Amino acid sequence: MIPRVKGTQDFIDCTLFNFVIDSVKKHLSLYHFTEIQTPILEPVDLFVRSLGTHTDVVSKEMFLIEQRQESSENRICLRPEGTAPTVRAFNEHHIQTTPWKVFACGPMFRYERPQKGRFRQFHQVTMEIIGSGSISEDVQLITMLDRYFHETLKISNYALVLNFLGCSQDREKYLVTLRKFLDKPGVTENICDQCRERKQHNIMRIFDCKTPECQEIYRTAPHIADHLCSECAQEWKDLQNQLALLSVSHVYRPTLVRGLDYYNKTVFEFVSKDLGAQNTFCGGGRYNQLVKDLGGSQDKAAVGAAFGMERLLLLLEPLRDKLTIPHLPALHMIIPMSAQQHTLALLLADELRAHGLATDIIFEGSMKSMMRKAGSVGAAYAIIIGETEQANRTVMLKNMMAGTEQAVAQVDLVKVLKK
Repeated sequence: MIPRVKGTQDFIDCTLFNFVIDSVKKHLSLYHFTEIQTPILEPVDLFVRSLGTHTDVVSKEMFLIEQRQESSENRICLRPEGTAPTVRAFNEHHIQTTPWKVFACGPMFRYERPQKGRFRQFHQVTMEIIGSGSISEDVQLITMLDRYFHETLKISNYALVLNFLGCSQDREKYLVTLRKFLDKPGVTENICDQCRERKQHNIMRIFDCKTPECQEIYRTAPHIADHLCSECAQEWKDLQNQLALLSVSHVYRPTLVRGLDYYNKTVFEFVSKDLGAQNTFCGGGRYNQLVKDLGGSQDKAAVGAAFGMERLLLLLEPLRDKLTIPHLPALHMIIPMSAQQHTLALLLADELRAHGLATDIIFEGSMKSMMRKAGSVGAAYAIIIGETEQANRTVMLKNMMAGTEQAVAQVDLVKVLKK
């Protein structure tokens, strides 16, 4: 037996997965989002320029594609996230109508240690709004997600955490303040090796450290939300006030930075303690410089979010009975009693499907085993065709739930089943 690749999974039952995809598409349409799809393969440079050279995604986790003839200057990879490809598509197709509100569903790839809710091939629903700088757009996006998780998916045991990273000027000034804090006696020598490395290359990533000793030290670190310019301070205030007016509760987390270089101003995560240590199932924020950084003719303010299907499904599995998952259509199982009735079975099945009736045929087995198989797959009706039925142009129709049987003329079968 050849097993699946480590860090991947098989979806044997896609019922819940498809319910989430179908319901989120319906929900997003209420907010004027349209669906796009970008390639799984993207240039490596797209993520180096957007995420940052020293982020874990770029430095450790990308799946690079070995190419046989092309030069190393044209390296490609399996996409690790969805925002940069969407911005690339926005620039490449010269989208003029803004705000451009789009979403996409599909697999992403990161070389990580597989654990609960974390896979090397995972699936995300990504939502991006490109071309709007209003902080109220952030509020609408966050509210849209909160309504979906709580009202459509019936999830209640989660929290929304927020931070505000300010503009690029705020960030530059804050980094000086943060570095002074880390240089104080008793700080640098007591943080872990990874944080010392991040201090040199990507200093705000220190707040992503999970080491308890480091977290205790960072509790007294300066907060970027306390070092905002007047415009950003007002936006931060407006963001919180508008969310409160819309009854979207949140928790301020001053150490939330989201770990990717392109974020500024609003950053947020939806977290649930039911997921354990890896408790984030949705995250996002604003990225006002990314369009130009990836080749756009001018800056386009933007905000986006993504949720991971695998972690969301972990939360939804115990709630299946509360969800309005559509039932599969009633199955009509045709059972020809011998090979002589196979052709008639095919013709009848074709006729039933043409009228929108889900139909299958069991071609092999004894009468007893075929009836047992029809019951095991949940057939609502068994349509039995033997030598007598074939000669009389009838079928024996059995209601599998009630156990009742009746002879029905073949020409009347669709009408009887439609009732």
